[in-house]
Formats: sequence, C-alpha cells, structure tokens
Amino acid sequence: QVHVAESGGGLVQPGGSLRLSCAASGNIVVVNVMGWYRQTPGNERELVASIWAGRTNYGDSVKGRFTISRDKNKNTAYLQMNSLKPEDGAVYYCNVKGVESGTYEPFETWGQGTQVTVSS
Repeated sequence: QVHVAESGGGLVQPGGSLRLSCAASGNIVVVNVMGWYRQTPGNERELVASIWAGRTNYGDSVKGRFTISRDKNKNTAYLQMNSLKPEDGAVYYCNVKGVESGTYEPFETWGQGTQVTVSS
C-alpha cells in the first residue's frame, strides 16, 4: 500500500504565505506525478499544481503566486503559496501517481487533506 500525508495548512492573513508538504511512503517503485488539488464545500476538486519529469502545471488562478517543487529522494512535494487571497481558502489535497512495488501495478493515492484558511 501507498500512504500520502499532507502538512502545513493553517490560518494566514490575506497577502501572507504558507508552504504545504506532501510525503508519499510505502510500497513504491517510482513516483511519476505529484499534484495539489483543492476543494471548497459544494464545489468540485480543482487542480492547483502538478509536477512530473521536471515539468510543472498550474491552475490559472494561482499562476505567478504558487510554486510546486519536489524532492525525488524523499518522494515529497511542496507547494509554496504566496500572496494568498481569501478565495484560496480550501482543503488542499495531495495526489500521487506511480508504480507500486511487489505488483508493479500503477497506483493513484490521495492524502486526507489539509485546511488552508485565508482571513484577517
């Protein structure tokens, strides 16, 4: 099994910054893609940012403010969030795709989410 854990959420004032972390562990041969998504009540989960093979992709609403990075040695991804706005408040979920050891089957695993609140 593969386990994904997020950390770093919390309360921040508008204009402030937060850094989220996502760590994948367990029976992993390789992690191919790591991504951050967010969801607010009554809305669908939306892509915030993803990283794979050195490439990155961002949702339009966060371009220029958020940066995703990855430590391959630790199967960990980070989301640096700057210039935060109230509308960035959401539960942020990490999504990891890769290949599981033992079975050599592909996996896709979600974390439990971490709450980000942007408010004065």
